[in-house]
Amino acid sequence: MTRPDWDSYFMEIARISSRRSTCLRGQTGAMLVRERRVLTTGYNGPPAGLKHCDETGCIRLKLGIPEGERLEITRGLHSIQNTIIQAAVFGISIKDSTLYTTHPPCTICARMLINAGIKKIIMEKGFPDGLSLGLLEEAGIELVSWDPEDPVQEP
Repeated sequence: MTRPDWDSYFMEIARISSRRSTCLRGQTGAMLVRERRVLTTGYNGPPAGLKHCDETGCIRLKLGIPEGERLEITRGLHSIQNTIIQAAVFGISIKDSTLYTTHPPCTICARMLINAGIKKIIMEKGFPDGLSLGLLEEAGIELVSWDPEDPVQEP
């Protein structure tokens, strides 16, 4: 029997979470973990109870907004934002936790993660943009680029 290492296990859950997204531009998933226990999960999409972009169409596509620009023009929240919001809704402390995410945090998400006290970020798709990266490094958050072909091994 082959068991996945912890990072592979948690990253696979983040990937599965991303499949709940109805975003027309891309599906993302994230989860917060502390002491090898899942705290919250999230995927990108509109606020709870509102129509999804696959029903309304994508504002960003209609306006021709390039990826990574004008992040405030959207119906949806990022998967990372939803993981933090779920913790607040259910009264779960996420301080000193690890974020597993299918995509690097944007600048808005980076600032939220810093203030939430996240200690480590494991990202499947490389590293964040320059400003996000600089903020996360300045805050002392450990950043790991996770490669499914060469996963990070925990003891």
